[in-house]
Amino acid sequence: MQRILLILLMVAFSLLNADELSDAYQKEFTFLKAQKSELQTRLKKEKSFQSRELVKAQQKVKALQNKLVALSQKSQNIDKRIEKSAQMLEDKNSNKQISSSVVIQAKSMLNDYSIEVNDTKDMDIVAVMQKAFEDTAALYKKLSSVSKEKGKFYLTDGTTAQGEIIKVGNIAAYGISSKAKGALAPAGNGEYKIWNKDTSADADAFASGVSKRDLKIFIYENLDKDIEYVKEKTIEDTIAGGGTIGYIILALGALGLLLIILRILLLLKSGSNVKKITDVVIQKVEAGKGHEALEAIKDFKGSTARVIKATLRNIDKDRDHIEDVVTESILNESSNIDKFGNFVLVLAAVSPLLGLLGTVTGMIATFDIITTHGTGDPKLLSGGISEALVTTMLGLVVAIPLLLLGNLLSGWAQSIKDSMEQSALHIVNLFEINKA
Repeated sequence: MQRILLILLMVAFSLLNADELSDAYQKEFTFLKAQKSELQTRLKKEKSFQSRELVKAQQKVKALQNKLVALSQKSQNIDKRIEKSAQMLEDKNSNKQISSSVVIQAKSMLNDYSIEVNDTKDMDIVAVMQKAFEDTAALYKKLSSVSKEKGKFYLTDGTTAQGEIIKVGNIAAYGISSKAKGALAPAGNGEYKIWNKDTSADADAFASGVSKRDLKIFIYENLDKDIEYVKEKTIEDTIAGGGTIGYIILALGALGLLLIILRILLLLKSGSNVKKITDVVIQKVEAGKGHEALEAIKDFKGSTARVIKATLRNIDKDRDHIEDVVTESILNESSNIDKFGNFVLVLAAVSPLLGLLGTVTGMIATFDIITTHGTGDPKLLSGGISEALVTTMLGLVVAIPLLLLGNLLSGWAQSIKDSMEQSALHIVNLFEINKA
């Protein structure tokens, strides 16, 4: 109830002040409209001002951008110039190092020929290099020419000889004295010795300035190290390089050669008079005197004679029996005909195996030397390597002819046995024909 009364009072109050509220609202609306119009005018002015400011700002930004591009380009150019300058500086330093290195090398090499090169501290490096090149050119001209000087050199017997030394640059020399003349070789410590070859004609040619088409000359690198005389290697030296196994291989080869000679003599004896014996027996058989054939060949010796004699002694027997007799006789003679044949082939097979054994022992000796002394001196290794190669060579030298001759003699022995069998059967066939 109280709420309803309150509402009614509020409605009555509102009705009483409606005109006043309407007037107040009208005034406020008019004020607000005027404010709106003023704000719209100000907004237009502000937009116009901001547009002009924006254009100015854009122009300023564009100008700054152009300035930035120009500064960037200028910075890049400066960086390139800095990089180029750094490269030039590096090249100059490198050239300086190269020049210093060239000077040091020139000093080291020219000092060997008693040509002094001043230090770069005392004078400009360019001047030092120029002088070094001039000295080098002069030295090259000197070393590429033939010069003569008085001096001494050693003879092959160790004595010295005074005379004229003809130098061919710094790679060769000839010595001429009343005692001897010829090409010179280094004797160590800057001295010469006459070479153990006959080069007197070449020395005379150099001394007289006559050019030769064929020239015997000893070329050396320097005179500091003594060069040993070259010794002609003989067959005995080669065989000695094979060591004990090499001598064993040669002994087997000599034995094989002896057996081949004996085998040839045996085959000559076994195959002799085959045709003569056959002709004598055939004449008797064709004449109907087959029983006299045995008496006709009683003085003949050899394997063929024995086979045919055995055939004639059993010629009246059956065919099968006669063939068995022929076969048995040939088998009995085979031991004599084939004598030493297999042994020769065995020697031919063993020889390369012994050569291989020598190769293995030689390499073992080489590696033992390497283990003890290293590989600094090749002469220490030459003994084992020589044994390895020489034994292989000797094994093949012995094996190849023994194998070849052994097989040839085996073929010869087989042909003798075939001829004996053919002759015996031919005689049997003729005897049967004449008997019929």
